[in-house]
Amino acid sequence: MEAIIKHFTDNDLYTFTCQYYILETYPRAEVEYTFFDRNRQKYPEGFAALLMEQIRYMREVAVTDEEIAFMERKCQFLPKWYFTFLKGYRFNPGEVSVSQDEEGCLAITVKGKWFSAIMWEMPVLSCISELMHRLRGDIDRYDEALEEERARAKAERIFGGGLVLGDMGTRRRMSFAHHDMVIRVMKEVWESRTDWPGRFTGTSNVWLAMKYDLVPLGTMSHQLISFEENVSGLFECNFNVMKKFSDVFDGDNGIYLYDCFGDKVFFGNLSKRMAMMYKGLRVDSGDEFEQTDRIIAKYEDLGIDPATKQVCYSNGLDIDKAIKIHEYVNGRVLDSYGVGTFLTCDVTGCDPMNIVLKLTRGRITERREWHDCVKLSCNTTKTLGNEEKCRYLLKLLG
Repeated sequence: MEAIIKHFTDNDLYTFTCQYYILETYPRAEVEYTFFDRNRQKYPEGFAALLMEQIRYMREVAVTDEEIAFMERKCQFLPKWYFTFLKGYRFNPGEVSVSQDEEGCLAITVKGKWFSAIMWEMPVLSCISELMHRLRGDIDRYDEALEEERARAKAERIFGGGLVLGDMGTRRRMSFAHHDMVIRVMKEVWESRTDWPGRFTGTSNVWLAMKYDLVPLGTMSHQLISFEENVSGLFECNFNVMKKFSDVFDGDNGIYLYDCFGDKVFFGNLSKRMAMMYKGLRVDSGDEFEQTDRIIAKYEDLGIDPATKQVCYSNGLDIDKAIKIHEYVNGRVLDSYGVGTFLTCDVTGCDPMNIVLKLTRGRITERREWHDCVKLSCNTTKTLGNEEKCRYLLKLLG
């Protein structure tokens, strides 16, 4: 089978922003990522070998001058030395371990220096997703004309509904080709009128952003906070990541993903300085209506006008849900939406995957002891990591 990932920047922007953060803050850190299939999918016999074939192809994937030039133009918060680093980076398949048990369950770990291992999340997940859709026959049955028509109708409803929306669907897309078509259609529909009440903000996929001259979207991921918990403790990790992240990016990339250990611990020590410094927050779990009220109440308590702050909603959204949130917000904050699977794997007769690759262990340097890294979230279904540690932290949180 030919390689699925052909472009170095066929990856989410937050991979690169987090990698730069790691190089600046924990350049000697080592980590381990673990694969989780929330649907407990049984994979066909031989799937692990097919996936390892794709992983070995990644040895040949290197950044191009065109990709560097695009990122230098669109990502001015990244310094020139970082792009020199990217030119020398090569994927190391030795960091990835894949196996499959007799029942068909898949086990995957990625282990290595954090700045290197972080690059595998999107390639591994998008390869798993596309391989499964190919084996299920979804790609053979794919009706390009029908799906383009559906994507166009969806885009018209998004922009007509007043949604400020971007794509975040790399990891669980049906295929690269479908992802490409969706972004092309979204841009065409957005540019077909000048009076849309909504807006297309771009895509998290850097290569597709380059192909269609869009804004690459993304700031950070939960793993930064999950790792920091072992350094700063449960109640201070958010504050310290906020401070370090703002120092590294000098105030740019100011949307903070706050729910790694639930909302209680975050809002409990959100300082006015950090709340003013960051452009806004991302809601990735919990009840969006409750979270909206809590965010507004916290900003008001700090003496900050919530209407000046952006809130990005990204928790498994479809259009109906996003429009309901938009109507509920009603201008009280600057609401925007990051939609993934519903854009890139909402295909006729196709069941999306529900897979993640999460940080589960880490240490500051190769000389230090390993610690478990966990994520609690505001949704029990998104809680991942060592169960004993999760129970302990939940007890601390009350």
